Amino acid sequence: MHLRDLVQFLGELAENNNRAWFVMNKPRYDILRGELLELVIRLIGGISKFDPAVAACNPKRALFRINRDLRFARDRSPYKTTFSASITASGLKKPSQGGGPAYYFHVDANGKLLVACGEYMPPADRLRAIRHHIVDDAAGFGKVLRNKGLIDTFGGLSPEDSLVRLPKGFEPDTPHAEQLKLKSFIAWRETSAKKIASAEMEDLLLADFRVGAPLVKWLRAA
Repeated sequence: MHLRDLVQFLGELAENNNRAWFVMNKPRYDILRGELLELVIRLIGGISKFDPAVAACNPKRALFRINRDLRFARDRSPYKTTFSASITASGLKKPSQGGGPAYYFHVDANGKLLVACGEYMPPADRLRAIRHHIVDDAAGFGKVLRNKGLIDTFGGLSPEDSLVRLPKGFEPDTPHAEQLKLKSFIAWRETSAKKIASAEMEDLLLADFRVGAPLVKWLRAA
Protein backbone atom coordinates (compact mmCIF):
# COMPACT_ATOMS: atom_id res chain seq x y z
CA MET A 1 0.00 0.00 0.00
CA HIS A 2 1.51 3.33 -1.06
CA LEU A 3 1.18 5.33 2.14
CA ARG A 4 2.71 8.52 0.77
CA ASP A 5 0.20 8.60 -2.09
CA LEU A 6 -2.66 7.82 0.29
CA VAL A 7 -1.77 10.61 2.72
CA GLN A 8 -1.37 13.07 -0.14
CA PHE A 9 -4.76 12.10 -1.57
CA LEU A 10 -6.49 12.42 1.80
CA GLY A 11 -4.83 15.76 2.46
CA GLU A 12 -6.02 17.13 -0.86
CA LEU A 13 -9.49 15.72 -0.23
CA ALA A 14 -9.61 17.52 3.12
CA GLU A 15 -8.95 20.79 1.31
CA ASN A 16 -11.37 20.04 -1.55
CA ASN A 17 -14.14 18.07 0.08
CA ASN A 18 -16.69 18.32 -2.70
CA ARG A 19 -18.15 16.05 -5.35
CA ALA A 20 -16.55 17.83 -8.32
CA TRP A 21 -13.02 17.35 -6.98
CA PHE A 22 -13.71 13.75 -5.99
CA VAL A 23 -15.08 12.84 -9.42
CA MET A 24 -11.99 14.34 -11.08
CA ASN A 25 -9.73 12.33 -8.77
CA LYS A 26 -11.77 9.12 -8.74
CA PRO A 27 -9.08 7.14 -10.62
CA ARG A 28 -6.61 7.91 -7.80
CA TYR A 29 -9.18 6.87 -5.23
CA ASP A 30 -9.91 3.60 -7.02
CA ILE A 31 -6.23 2.63 -7.06
CA LEU A 32 -5.76 3.45 -3.37
CA ARG A 33 -8.99 1.69 -2.41
CA GLY A 34 -7.82 -1.39 -4.29
CA GLU A 35 -4.53 -1.32 -2.41
CA LEU A 36 -6.40 -1.06 0.88
CA LEU A 37 -8.52 -4.07 -0.04
CA GLU A 38 -5.42 -6.10 -0.89
CA LEU A 39 -3.89 -5.16 2.45
CA VAL A 40 -7.02 -6.18 4.35
CA ILE A 41 -7.11 -9.53 2.54
CA ARG A 42 -3.54 -10.20 3.68
CA LEU A 43 -4.30 -8.99 7.20
CA ILE A 44 -7.26 -11.36 7.54
CA GLY A 45 -4.98 -14.21 6.52
CA GLY A 46 -2.32 -13.11 8.99
CA ILE A 47 -4.70 -12.53 11.91
CA SER A 48 -6.34 -15.92 11.28
CA LYS A 49 -3.08 -17.59 12.32
CA PHE A 50 -3.52 -16.37 15.91
CA ASP A 51 -7.28 -15.74 15.86
CA PRO A 52 -8.94 -18.25 13.50
CA ALA A 53 -12.40 -16.79 14.22
CA VAL A 54 -11.81 -13.93 11.74
CA ALA A 55 -10.94 -16.21 8.82
CA ALA A 56 -14.42 -15.87 7.32
CA CYS A 57 -14.46 -12.06 7.49
CA ASN A 58 -15.40 -10.60 4.11
CA PRO A 59 -12.57 -8.16 3.26
CA LYS A 60 -14.81 -5.96 1.11
CA ARG A 61 -17.27 -5.54 3.99
CA ALA A 62 -14.39 -4.80 6.37
CA LEU A 63 -13.64 -1.55 4.53
CA PHE A 64 -15.49 1.59 5.55
CA ARG A 65 -17.11 3.68 2.85
CA ILE A 66 -15.55 7.02 1.92
CA ASN A 67 -19.01 8.67 1.81
CA ARG A 68 -20.18 10.31 5.01
CA ASP A 69 -23.66 9.77 6.42
CA LEU A 70 -25.13 13.28 6.20
CA ARG A 71 -28.63 12.54 7.50
CA PHE A 72 -28.06 14.12 10.91
CA ALA A 73 -24.79 15.95 10.28
CA ARG A 74 -24.23 19.69 10.54
CA ASP A 75 -21.01 19.29 8.57
CA ARG A 76 -22.18 18.73 5.00
CA SER A 77 -18.79 17.61 3.67
CA PRO A 78 -19.65 14.55 1.57
CA TYR A 79 -16.48 12.51 2.11
CA LYS A 80 -14.50 11.12 5.02
CA THR A 81 -10.84 12.05 5.11
CA THR A 82 -9.73 8.63 6.40
CA PHE A 83 -9.15 5.21 4.89
CA SER A 84 -10.25 2.67 7.48
CA ALA A 85 -11.07 -0.99 8.02
CA SER A 86 -12.46 -3.12 10.84
CA ILE A 87 -11.80 -6.87 10.87
CA THR A 88 -14.25 -8.88 12.98
CA ALA A 89 -15.32 -12.49 13.44
CA SER A 90 -18.90 -11.50 12.61
CA GLY A 91 -17.90 -9.76 9.40
CA LEU A 92 -19.85 -6.68 10.54
CA LYS A 93 -18.11 -3.36 11.14
CA LYS A 94 -20.42 -1.24 13.27
CA PRO A 95 -21.14 -1.98 16.95
CA SER A 96 -24.79 -1.05 16.38
CA GLN A 97 -24.99 -3.87 13.84
CA GLY A 98 -23.54 -6.43 16.25
CA GLY A 99 -20.03 -6.20 14.89
CA GLY A 100 -18.44 -7.15 18.19
CA PRO A 101 -14.75 -6.79 19.07
CA ALA A 102 -12.54 -5.76 16.18
CA TYR A 103 -9.07 -5.26 14.82
CA TYR A 104 -9.26 -1.72 13.47
CA PHE A 105 -6.96 0.74 11.75
CA HIS A 106 -7.18 3.96 9.80
CA VAL A 107 -4.95 6.48 8.07
CA ASP A 108 -6.09 10.10 8.12
CA ALA A 109 -5.45 13.28 6.16
CA ASN A 110 -2.86 14.44 8.70
CA GLY A 111 -0.74 11.38 8.06
CA LYS A 112 -1.64 9.62 11.29
CA LEU A 113 -2.04 5.87 11.56
CA LEU A 114 -4.38 4.73 14.34
CA VAL A 115 -4.40 1.07 15.36
CA ALA A 116 -6.97 -0.27 17.82
CA CYS A 117 -8.20 -3.57 19.22
CA GLY A 118 -11.38 -4.15 21.20
CA GLU A 119 -14.91 -2.82 21.15
CA TYR A 120 -15.81 0.86 20.69
CA MET A 121 -19.09 2.21 22.09
CA PRO A 122 -21.10 -1.05 22.01
CA PRO A 123 -24.91 -0.73 22.22
CA ALA A 124 -26.61 -0.94 25.62
CA ASP A 125 -27.37 -4.67 25.61
CA ARG A 126 -23.86 -5.54 24.49
CA LEU A 127 -22.31 -3.16 27.04
CA ARG A 128 -24.37 -4.81 29.78
CA ALA A 129 -23.14 -8.24 28.70
CA ILE A 130 -19.50 -7.11 28.78
CA ARG A 131 -19.88 -5.64 32.27
CA HIS A 132 -21.42 -8.84 33.60
CA HIS A 133 -18.65 -10.82 31.92
CA ILE A 134 -16.13 -8.71 33.83
CA VAL A 135 -17.80 -9.72 37.09
CA ASP A 136 -18.24 -13.38 36.13
CA ASP A 137 -14.69 -13.72 34.84
CA ALA A 138 -12.81 -11.28 37.05
CA ALA A 139 -9.65 -13.41 36.97
CA GLY A 140 -9.64 -13.67 33.18
CA PHE A 141 -10.27 -9.96 32.76
CA GLY A 142 -7.50 -9.19 35.25
CA LYS A 143 -5.13 -11.28 33.17
CA VAL A 144 -6.02 -9.21 30.09
CA LEU A 145 -5.44 -5.96 31.97
CA ARG A 146 -2.02 -7.14 33.19
CA ASN A 147 -0.91 -8.33 29.76
CA LYS A 148 2.58 -6.90 29.33
CA GLY A 149 2.33 -6.68 25.56
CA LEU A 150 -0.94 -4.76 25.76
CA ILE A 151 0.56 -2.34 28.27
CA ASP A 152 3.85 -1.85 26.42
CA THR A 153 2.25 -1.42 22.99
CA PHE A 154 -0.98 0.41 23.74
CA GLY A 155 -0.61 1.61 27.31
CA GLY A 156 -3.31 -0.83 28.38
CA LEU A 157 -7.05 -0.41 28.12
CA SER A 158 -8.06 3.15 27.23
CA PRO A 159 -9.77 5.00 30.12
CA GLU A 160 -11.65 7.34 27.76
CA ASP A 161 -15.45 7.38 27.62
CA SER A 162 -15.96 6.50 31.28
CA LEU A 163 -18.94 7.09 33.55
CA VAL A 164 -18.44 9.18 36.66
CA ARG A 165 -20.30 6.64 38.80
CA LEU A 166 -20.66 2.90 38.64
CA PRO A 167 -23.54 1.71 36.46
CA LYS A 168 -26.70 0.68 38.25
CA GLY A 169 -26.54 -2.78 39.81
CA PHE A 170 -22.82 -2.81 40.63
CA GLU A 171 -21.24 -2.13 44.02
CA PRO A 172 -18.02 -0.17 44.72
CA ASP A 173 -16.29 -3.30 46.01
CA THR A 174 -17.02 -5.21 42.79
CA PRO A 175 -13.80 -6.46 41.14
CA HIS A 176 -12.52 -4.10 38.43
CA ALA A 177 -15.00 -1.42 39.49
CA GLU A 178 -13.18 1.30 37.53
CA GLN A 179 -13.35 -0.70 34.30
CA LEU A 180 -17.08 -1.26 34.84
CA LYS A 181 -17.50 2.48 34.27
CA LEU A 182 -16.10 2.23 30.75
CA LYS A 183 -18.36 2.70 27.74
CA SER A 184 -15.71 1.41 25.33
CA PHE A 185 -13.24 -1.42 25.80
CA ILE A 186 -10.38 -0.64 23.46
CA ALA A 187 -6.62 -0.43 23.38
CA TRP A 188 -5.26 1.94 20.77
CA ARG A 189 -2.20 3.84 19.68
CA GLU A 190 -1.43 6.47 17.08
CA THR A 191 1.75 6.93 15.08
CA SER A 192 2.93 8.83 12.02
CA ALA A 193 2.17 6.99 8.80
CA LYS A 194 4.72 9.25 7.11
CA LYS A 195 7.51 7.52 9.05
CA ILE A 196 6.41 4.03 8.00
CA ALA A 197 7.65 2.46 4.80
CA SER A 198 4.78 1.08 2.73
CA ALA A 199 6.32 -2.38 2.83
CA GLU A 200 6.32 -2.31 6.65
CA MET A 201 2.63 -1.53 7.04
CA GLU A 202 1.33 -5.09 7.04
CA ASP A 203 3.92 -6.39 9.52
CA LEU A 204 3.37 -3.43 11.85
CA LEU A 205 -0.39 -3.93 11.91
CA LEU A 206 -0.14 -7.68 12.41
CA ALA A 207 2.29 -7.21 15.29
CA ASP A 208 -0.10 -4.80 17.02
CA PHE A 209 -3.12 -6.98 16.34
CA ARG A 210 -1.34 -10.03 17.76
CA VAL A 211 -0.74 -8.08 20.97
CA GLY A 212 -4.41 -7.02 21.10
CA ALA A 213 -5.78 -10.49 20.36
CA PRO A 214 -6.25 -11.53 24.03
CA LEU A 215 -8.51 -8.52 24.58
CA VAL A 216 -10.51 -9.22 21.41
CA LYS A 217 -10.93 -12.90 22.31
CA TRP A 218 -11.96 -12.13 25.90
CA LEU A 219 -14.57 -9.65 24.70
CA ARG A 220 -15.85 -12.10 22.13
CA ALA A 221 -16.61 -14.55 24.95
CA ALA A 222 -18.90 -12.02 26.65
